Amino acid sequence: MSLLTLTLFILVKLLVLFGLGVQLSILSNASTFTRCPEVCICTADLLSCTRKNLRHVPVTLPPTAITLDLSHNAIVRLHDYCLTTLPHLETFRISHNKIKNITQHVFRNATYLLYLDMSSNHLHTVEKYYFEDLVNLKELLLYNNKIVQVDEKAFMTLINLQKIYLSWNRLTKFPFESIQKLEHPYLRTLDLSANNLSSIPIQVIATLPTYIKNGLYFHNNPVNCDCSLQEMLQEWKHRGYSSVRDFIEEHTCKAYPNMLSLIKTFNYNEYFKICSWNQRKFDIPEVLCRVGESLVIDCNTSLHEDNTTTYRWISPRHELFMYPEHSDQTHQPLKNGSLKIINANRSYSGVYECIAISDLQKINETYEVNVTVHYSKLVESFSTSLTTLLGCIVSLVLVLMYLYLTPCCCSKCCRKPTSPPQDCSAQSSILSTTPSVTDVTNRKISANKHVVFLEPIKENQNGKVKLAVTEDFDVNPPKLLRLKLDSESIGTAFSNPVMSPADA
Repeated sequence: MSLLTLTLFILVKLLVLFGLGVQLSILSNASTFTRCPEVCICTADLLSCTRKNLRHVPVTLPPTAITLDLSHNAIVRLHDYCLTTLPHLETFRISHNKIKNITQHVFRNATYLLYLDMSSNHLHTVEKYYFEDLVNLKELLLYNNKIVQVDEKAFMTLINLQKIYLSWNRLTKFPFESIQKLEHPYLRTLDLSANNLSSIPIQVIATLPTYIKNGLYFHNNPVNCDCSLQEMLQEWKHRGYSSVRDFIEEHTCKAYPNMLSLIKTFNYNEYFKICSWNQRKFDIPEVLCRVGESLVIDCNTSLHEDNTTTYRWISPRHELFMYPEHSDQTHQPLKNGSLKIINANRSYSGVYECIAISDLQKINETYEVNVTVHYSKLVESFSTSLTTLLGCIVSLVLVLMYLYLTPCCCSKCCRKPTSPPQDCSAQSSILSTTPSVTDVTNRKISANKHVVFLEPIKENQNGKVKLAVTEDFDVNPPKLLRLKLDSESIGTAFSNPVMSPADA
């Protein structure tokens, strides 16, 4: 019995020790797994290993990283599943290295990657399998490599791709047909500038949607000068596409095959004088509609007779409408390819683009319509009359405010009249030119003359006028005017020249 107990006790101890060993092993592996490389800088979700002269991607990387930066190193190749330990990685920068090719399983399990920068490396081609696992990728930077060829299916699975940068490479052609299939509904930028493209497939590019043409950059390429190319670029300029408007001086072409010099497409008119096109061809047909009404837009292409044709409509706000799955309460695509707009308002105005795709003929055609939603004439006239009436009322109110509410800035004209003080009553009575009736009846006829001199005002007199009398007043009248004269005023009256009331 004791032997059995001892055996059980030993087994329990062994199990406990084994469990502790397993836990320690897991913790050790976890610490190794999450450890930040010594040459890198790790933050909460950022891992930076730039300019460390690395020759390969570090094996142990923290799984919390969202951004991994390995740019400016000496990495030659990427090993398979190198990003598997980073399940949350969204941005991967590995530019300015020496990578020549990519194996098939490099980006396996990196489905969350949104931004990939492999610019300034030594890539020679872009194969089909390079990026096929990056189904959520939005931006792909491959500029400044040595790429001479791009596989036509290299971007086929990248349905969320928005921007592709392939400038400053050695491309002699590009598979525009892969873009023509409209498998990238969110693509807005395709940069092919500064390559070795000698020709541009005008017919294929003409069928591309407007949102792709606006961001299709192929300036600084030695393309052959052609009237169709000139006409297309003139149309893009007329419509204000960014790909032409922002790089007018950089659009060049080769006028003569045996000459290496290039001419500027928009400045060298001597060569293109043989080209003729109709300016009206660039104009987009317009359709008018009143606010609140419904409108049906037809897709006028030559593919209506083809039963395999499907139609896609792009609104001015880059909304996609396709029969029967893409529709809303205001935009309804019809089976025959038309688009019905219900209860239109002013925000629906703009250029609508229809893309007709023929599965049988393997071609596309585009058609554009400029829709203008406006108010009725009655509403417009009423708005104009109301605006005019309001303007008149405002003008009248401003005039009344100017006349009656404007503060007076003139102290003389705005001073309120005040009754003269008692000591100046003599001045007011003497200077008055129209005597009162009582004064006339009470005044005694006398031959005596009474002259009063007005003394000039001095600063120390505070504006008061002093009087000086040259003859005595008659003492017989009952009302005797008594004036108090100081010695200074009397002396001044006799010393200064005589002043009449009119001069004063």
